[in-house]
Amino acid sequence: MNEQPGSGSFPIRPSGPDGLLFEGPEYRYTFVAPLADAHDPMAIARRTSLHGESVPCLVILKGVKMPPEDERRQRAVEEVQLATRLRHPGIAQVYGLAEHQGEPYVVMEHAPGLFLATAMETALLLGRRLAPAHAVYIAAEVADALHSAWNSQDEAGRPLHVVHRAVSPMSIRLESSGRVKLTDFGVAYSRMVGRLDTPSKVLRAELDYAAPEVVRHQEPDGRADLYSLGMVLLEMLSGQYPLDSPDERLPFPESPEAVRYSARVRAERPTWTSVGELADRILSFGPEDVERVARKVPEPLKRILHKALRGNPDERYQSGGEMRDELCAWLSGQGKRFGRSRAAAELRALDRDKPAPQETGAFPIEKGVLLTPEEEATAEEEEKERSE
Repeated sequence: MNEQPGSGSFPIRPSGPDGLLFEGPEYRYTFVAPLADAHDPMAIARRTSLHGESVPCLVILKGVKMPPEDERRQRAVEEVQLATRLRHPGIAQVYGLAEHQGEPYVVMEHAPGLFLATAMETALLLGRRLAPAHAVYIAAEVADALHSAWNSQDEAGRPLHVVHRAVSPMSIRLESSGRVKLTDFGVAYSRMVGRLDTPSKVLRAELDYAAPEVVRHQEPDGRADLYSLGMVLLEMLSGQYPLDSPDERLPFPESPEAVRYSARVRAERPTWTSVGELADRILSFGPEDVERVARKVPEPLKRILHKALRGNPDERYQSGGEMRDELCAWLSGQGKRFGRSRAAAELRALDRDKPAPQETGAFPIEKGVLLTPEEEATAEEEEKERSE
């Protein structure tokens, strides 16, 4: 089994028969399963109130690297404080920070399900794509969550104008109930009074799906997230990553401009290619590319994609609510209503039909999903083999 980035790297080892991780002033955290993620070590834990004030629930514990510099440390704390202010059924709740032996951990809501990235890749393993209605339903739910984040307010009623900056298939979670949740506000930008600015040479975004203005280091607003959501929707509907080269047999040349860009700028999160090459692809992606990738997409949805993926933010949807309404209008025109129950049925069908990992070599550890007893046994055996 190829070890996924971040798997098995959670810094706290469970102890005792119930897998105790640690206890804080209010809650006790016990280990449930690892969570494989590309960026930070995480674990799924059960949180139990020490004072019996709440029902035990599953949470995600995410390690936070607190830098020694006071300003960067303040920025990390601000990100958590910002995320706790967001209240919306389509946004995974961030409960706050817990500390163990001087190290902080973000405590986030978790529910059984899978990341959108897993659903799309599972569909591809089965030789199909997500159903268009399912893809549009997911995008509409995320657009609604983005609308809420942009319009959220602080205690004084001042708008926060939160920009997610990392909308991607690995920040969209599909719960078993059919609910869609936007997660990972760890690189969010807002106009919160007194908030620190990001250093100019650091790109704080999920660059694989970033809007052109993010790459140009322009101040982003909510329309940048709608561009990213448009890229995700295009990938769901087409079954291919939009920035892939049209001809996979030919190498994608790295221009001198891309080399210079890579020398000036670094990405805070890992990217699959150089920052400069990725910037080149983003800045050159235009309507003809949308048309090429979306050639089999129904025309009404193609028009939505074209509007969401305009290079000029003024030509895009101006709010998440506007994009949500057009997506919902398309859904309502399809006849039978597509809601949570049908979304849950689509996920059950994927789970039922998915090939076993040993048949394909794929998904040895499912990202963001509780391991089955069989997977746990396999993981333990392989961990034992690696340690011998």
